[in-house]
Amino acid sequence: MKRIKRIVFISSEAVPFAKSGGLADVSGALPAALKKLGVEVSIILPLYRTVKEKGFPLVRMPGRVHVPLGSDTLSAAVYKHITTDGPDAYFLDREEFFDRRGLYGTEEEDYFDNLERFTFFSHCALQLIDGLIPAPDILHCHDWQTGLVPALRIGPFSDKPLISRIPVLFTIHNLGYQGIFPAEKFSLTGLEKDRFFTMEALEYWGKISLLKAGILFADAVTTVSPTYSKEILTPQYGKGMEGILQKRAGDLHGILNGVDYMDWDPETDRYLPSNYGPESLAGKMVCKRELLNEIKINGKSVEKPLLAMVSRLDNQKGIDLVLKILDDLLKQDLSLLILGSGGSDIVGPLKAAAKKSKGRLVLKTGFDEGLAHRIMGGADIFLMPSRYEPCGLTQMYALKYGTIPVVRATGGLEDTVKQFDRKTGKGNGFKFIPYEAGAFLRAVKDSLKFFNDPSAWKGIQENAMSEDFSWARSAKRYMSLYKSLI
Repeated sequence: MKRIKRIVFISSEAVPFAKSGGLADVSGALPAALKKLGVEVSIILPLYRTVKEKGFPLVRMPGRVHVPLGSDTLSAAVYKHITTDGPDAYFLDREEFFDRRGLYGTEEEDYFDNLERFTFFSHCALQLIDGLIPAPDILHCHDWQTGLVPALRIGPFSDKPLISRIPVLFTIHNLGYQGIFPAEKFSLTGLEKDRFFTMEALEYWGKISLLKAGILFADAVTTVSPTYSKEILTPQYGKGMEGILQKRAGDLHGILNGVDYMDWDPETDRYLPSNYGPESLAGKMVCKRELLNEIKINGKSVEKPLLAMVSRLDNQKGIDLVLKILDDLLKQDLSLLILGSGGSDIVGPLKAAAKKSKGRLVLKTGFDEGLAHRIMGGADIFLMPSRYEPCGLTQMYALKYGTIPVVRATGGLEDTVKQFDRKTGKGNGFKFIPYEAGAFLRAVKDSLKFFNDPSAWKGIQENAMSEDFSWARSAKRYMSLYKSLI
């Protein structure tokens, strides 16, 4: 079997450079884990305003890449971020497309020209790869923003031997985002309309879908957890793409995302007032006391359970279920802390509930990295009642911090959280199956019952903190898949 020497990631975001969600965590952490396996990895990204503002040392590469966009030819400058302890990153710079406040739009709406922006990015990435020495053995593309790349490889780039021969892996991070655009914009893609705007290609209910392009034209497709890879073959979770995915079922793989324990480890976490580990949980009580003081929850006895959520505030994350059980939940002798951002239709009712809760429900809007870590360290129970969850990372963070998750058994939540069984002493959390408020409330009350049993709770915490969801394990699975493609 041929040895994998070099992999190129094409992604619209990656930590530490630019982030809007879990895609960035994967695109930043997986290349680093692969490099530790002895593989050279490079990442190609847009040069967003946020990258410039963070002040990363970038070196301007000679020349520019030139690509067609409809009837125009546009160019991009190329910058490189070189590091000795991680993958190299290439940035494609065109200010009119990428020098903006958000990556894809604002909270109110997406940018009107996202098709142009990410068509341009995909063409530029392939032009850049065509000049990279040594040539990569694998291209790894992510989500709809790079879904055009596998189609371009066999379309306008088919006459470039280097590009046309490279296997492409396409990863779906969230099937809910499909890159849907008006049919009249198809000429901008650079693909032949007769060949590629068909039901067997990019046409999707009379529109263009870049996600569909990635699914159909990549050599293999992955999702970010084994359970999600099965769920998306069904009408309940397939978001209208289940038939398309069923055609690729033999090439569809579920590989669980990992966690970067360099950033998320209570024994070393710089944001915590006291570090702790599975051998000594005393520091967790210190974290809880300090967190209660910080957020000013009334009735802040450390003996009472503190429940928490760190989440995007929308109904995919189960916030509608949270709102339905709030009254019943707050009848219990507990407090609830929620950190996240979302639309006014969700945030408004949460603010109203917090106002009348007499300080036992605290809502913090926006995102605060330090507070997110302190919540993981100081909370007792972590709520994640997602309607669907391709993988989820926060439940894995919670497990590492001994903050016991209550989750809906879907996607990566099903794969990572094991229902606690008092008889065997096994299990690391609590789950419910039907997407119903009553089922969620019962699972929460089940967790509270065990919280009030210190011996049992300590056992659950020890089980949770012993779990290993490191990227090293996931990287080995990706390496096996890469090798099968060459």
